[in-house]
Amino acid sequence: MSVLVTGGLGYIGSHTCVELMNAGFDVVVVDNLYNCKKSSYDRIKALVGKDFPFYQVDIRDKEGMQKVFEAENIDSVIHFAGLKAVGESCVKPLEYFDNNITGTLVLLDVMRNNGCKKIVFSSSATVYGMNNISPLTEDMQVGGVTNPYGRTKYIIECMLQDLYASDNDWSICLLRYFNPIGAHKSGTMGEDPNGIPNNLMPYITQVAIGKREELGVFGDDYDTPDGTGVRDYIHVVDLALGHLKAVEKVRADKGLFIYNLGTGIGYSVLDVVHAFEKASGVKIPYSIKPRRAGDIATCYSDPSKALKELGWKAERGIEEMCEDSWRWQSQNPNGYPD
Repeated sequence: MSVLVTGGLGYIGSHTCVELMNAGFDVVVVDNLYNCKKSSYDRIKALVGKDFPFYQVDIRDKEGMQKVFEAENIDSVIHFAGLKAVGESCVKPLEYFDNNITGTLVLLDVMRNNGCKKIVFSSSATVYGMNNISPLTEDMQVGGVTNPYGRTKYIIECMLQDLYASDNDWSICLLRYFNPIGAHKSGTMGEDPNGIPNNLMPYITQVAIGKREELGVFGDDYDTPDGTGVRDYIHVVDLALGHLKAVEKVRADKGLFIYNLGTGIGYSVLDVVHAFEKASGVKIPYSIKPRRAGDIATCYSDPSKALKELGWKAERGIEEMCEDSWRWQSQNPNGYPD
């Protein structure tokens, strides 16, 4: 029986595929290549030493998704496929609702029609909104979301909770990520954003290789130790291993499960800059910009529930995250080849 990984050639999806196959899982990947490159598939194959089925299908294509289920023996799904840039979602809200929500509805319908009722959903800490105080725990109220991207994650969580309430044969795991950074230790896989990076680490690495002039730090007057925003950064391989544990959970138990995947440690923007400078030996010029609308001062997880119930915890620290990010970017200055 195989695990279907939607969006499996993207940043988190590709690392998860490697860890799944290293652990002995059979993997099938669906990706429309909107936000990644086909060469990611070749990098995964090289790391795991074997081939695996890949279908270039958009999850909104019901007929195409049905053909995948007919061709493969799928018993569980990890659902990554989705648009994920906060800023872009404010400019293109309809595209985000169509891709993320409509896509998930189609996926769930095809799963149900094929008797596949086990899913791990790639959610986000954004569902906690603006008003909860860190450390964030899974039992806090969610939904006070400030952007369309976050709203799609919240709405999909609601859909999945309603689905489970209607049919207890489902096994559903909602994984609320914090801030994934880092790359595979080999330096052959990492984060490769299209255009100007929306996230901190790829922006730092692009400054480090001379692709960008300087880093913009949005706000230095927050109520934090150095005035810059504090976030919970997690190594992408630790995040991938969290999905491994989640798949084992939904294969073993029916139910609705919610877990934070983070380290439980908050680092400020400048903490990350200085850790990267130490790891790379490269000075990162930066300038302070006005705060961004919707940003909060501090956001970090309480990951103890995942440790207690899944036996998972993040093992890699900020130094390793920075070293691995730099190795990836310095070896692949232009990201994945076209």
